[in-house]
Amino acid sequence: MSIYVGNLSYEVKEEDLNEVFAEYGTVKRVHVPTDKETGRPRGFAFVELETKAEESSAIETLDGAEWMGRTMKVDEARPRK
Repeated sequence: MSIYVGNLSYEVKEEDLNEVFAEYGTVKRVHVPTDKETGRPRGFAFVELETKAEESSAIETLDGAEWMGRTMKVDEARPRK
């Protein structure tokens, strides 16, 4: 499973997300998509933790939490169409 993290500050970096999600388990991967033309982060990211239990705990705790002046939307990532 992968976690979708939305409504992020455009200043957020992979290291920032790694630090936040490390409180819930072992972070396997963090991906912050960027705009192809500007190179600027797009305001969302994907995070993978070691186990589904860790991911579920992170989703429950962080969904709706305020971070860097924004209210995060944290949910299970949906497969690409």
